[in-house]
Amino acid sequence: MKLMRVGPLGQEKPAILDKDGKIRDLSAHVADIGGAAISPDGLVKIAALDLASLPELAADRIGACVAGTGKFICIGLNYSDHAAETGAAVPPEPVIFMKATSAICGPNDDVLIPRGSEKTDWEVELGVVIGKTAKYVSEADAMDYVAGYCVSHDVSERAFQTERAGQWTKGKSCDTFGPIGPWLVTKDEIADPQNLKMWLSVNGKMMQDGSSKTMVYGVAHLVSYLSQFMSLHPGDVISTGTPPGVGLGMKPPQFLKAGDVVELGIEGLGTQKQTFKADA
Repeated sequence: MKLMRVGPLGQEKPAILDKDGKIRDLSAHVADIGGAAISPDGLVKIAALDLASLPELAADRIGACVAGTGKFICIGLNYSDHAAETGAAVPPEPVIFMKATSAICGPNDDVLIPRGSEKTDWEVELGVVIGKTAKYVSEADAMDYVAGYCVSHDVSERAFQTERAGQWTKGKSCDTFGPIGPWLVTKDEIADPQNLKMWLSVNGKMMQDGSSKTMVYGVAHLVSYLSQFMSLHPGDVISTGTPPGVGLGMKPPQFLKAGDVVELGIEGLGTQKQTFKADA
């Protein structure tokens, strides 16, 4: 299933994309795409609906594909070829950092370049959406806790991230730095999350052209690993790292400016398109 949320910011309705590409309103059946709706039982109930009987919705705006995200957890340097382009060693354990949930926005919303930014960068990532509470789970059982996947754009301000004192979070958490969607694609539709083509372009020029097969720590490992340190709850999102081709890794480095248009996508999970604008 391809679950989504459509409507003005703060007024999104839960929806599902049917086999003909029509957006169907789920609001009579679920409160939102999050919490109980994306639990194993919740997904079974949605799957049993007669989609043709549901009202159609216009996609004037597509919102973030998950509501009520409590944690937006990111994994750094998790692609061997991306680590190489940055000159960093592959980490012996997953590198964990947090992106503020206030950064979350829709997949096609404008992205705001923060005041004082000179090094805003792009990163296409596979997002993993948790469907039930995970605590101390084994890698063998980890996929039982995954509701599905989405495209995640881990927008980053590199100077804020690495050139100022402290941790990475402030370079990752600026408003609109977390577009997710257009859909939450349930895991049954993705045969192998470790073999998905991923791409990103800036102003029509391909910058990232990679695959999740070069991920160092795969989805099952990450879910299990994170659950040893914190409970993962329904609606939590794990952004699992990026393939090579980020602006920081170019020679010379390239960064985003107002007016730039970024498009990105992952095989089977849809596409995003954002115009970058200066924050007021």
